[in-house]
Amino acid sequence: MSLAKKALEQGEGILRLTPTWVPRSFCVPGRRIKLHPDDYYSLGGERGGIDERWFSSTTPAENGPLTSKNEGLSHIALEDGDKTELFLLKDAIDELGAEIIGSRLWDKYKSWPMYSKFFDNMGPLPHHIHPSDEFGKLTGQNGKPEAYYFPPQVNNHGGDFPYTFFGIAPGTSKETILECLKNFNKGDNKITNYSQAFRLQPGTGWNVPPGMLHAPGSLCTYEPQKASDIFAMYQSLVNEAIIPDELLWNATPKDRVGDFDLLVEMIDWELNVNPNIMDNHYMEPIPVEDRAEMNAKGYDDKWICYRSHDYSAKELTIFPGQTVTITDAAAYGMIMMQGYGKMNNWDIETPALIRFGQLTHDEYFVSEKAAQAGVKITNHSKTDPIVMLKHFGPDNPDLKVVE
Repeated sequence: MSLAKKALEQGEGILRLTPTWVPRSFCVPGRRIKLHPDDYYSLGGERGGIDERWFSSTTPAENGPLTSKNEGLSHIALEDGDKTELFLLKDAIDELGAEIIGSRLWDKYKSWPMYSKFFDNMGPLPHHIHPSDEFGKLTGQNGKPEAYYFPPQVNNHGGDFPYTFFGIAPGTSKETILECLKNFNKGDNKITNYSQAFRLQPGTGWNVPPGMLHAPGSLCTYEPQKASDIFAMYQSLVNEAIIPDELLWNATPKDRVGDFDLLVEMIDWELNVNPNIMDNHYMEPIPVEDRAEMNAKGYDDKWICYRSHDYSAKELTIFPGQTVTITDAAAYGMIMMQGYGKMNNWDIETPALIRFGQLTHDEYFVSEKAAQAGVKITNHSKTDPIVMLKHFGPDNPDLKVVE
């Protein structure tokens, strides 16, 4: 029996995943993702600090020539006798396909087409863009929509700039943005002069379609997104740090580097100059069912990402001392935010501190079959709720997308 089959059988349709840490050379860690203080530069100073943890990922990180093997890819942990075997979630899904993610997704994508992450930066990111599929294919990549949710449990401080720029101010011309891009190597190209920023609030979120300029703020962010790591930085100076020129051309074919018109074409102009960006992209949690009925049964379940067909996410809370069975129509990954207890036959617990390379019991992948059969969760604490975030693939049958 293969490792993948053994793990799926042993976990009764639920796979235990290991922490997946990703550095970014252009970021300063916000130090809220529970990694040990000594371990944020475990991959070396030149790689930059670790400011991301990826969940349920079959998508490799695009981190330039120094990228380590399997960076960004989630691993399954299988305890086999007295040893623990680690192998890629991607390999397990390639082998077992519909047994893990269900025939609906496997038949269409032949892969797990999303992942999620914690993004944890002390300062803001540059104003940047994730191209659409149309422009992504120029470099052989998928386009990337993504969503944000700001979990209260990992936002004990707001970082240096808890505001996100979105879009382009109405009335701005394409020529103005083109001029900003041409000034990229002249210090501050001042592109955010032509945008608007929104204060970020823990317990809320945003949806960011491809082609939309955005400069994420400094809250620790949970980010469900399409399976891609494509981006291009359009802002040249952030927090007095210069952004390297190669990041401006990061999503551009080599033969079109220097083509500033292509960079402007990647911007979905109508989307960016919409004067009602908050109406179309901001997300307050929405109860999955009648709240009083859920609470009477010992839990609370909310949609936190619900404006995209490419992914969705829920925040599930199990009250102290309660046992509930939760069913979902689709496979999902999950990460524990608070509390401890049991999920079917697995221990689940929220670590306070994690060493680089340490295994945990806070992240799992639930197969479609197990999700549809119902996952039994018991909260062993008398005082602390269990809180978990659950990320789903495209076209979740349980969700009516709000656009």
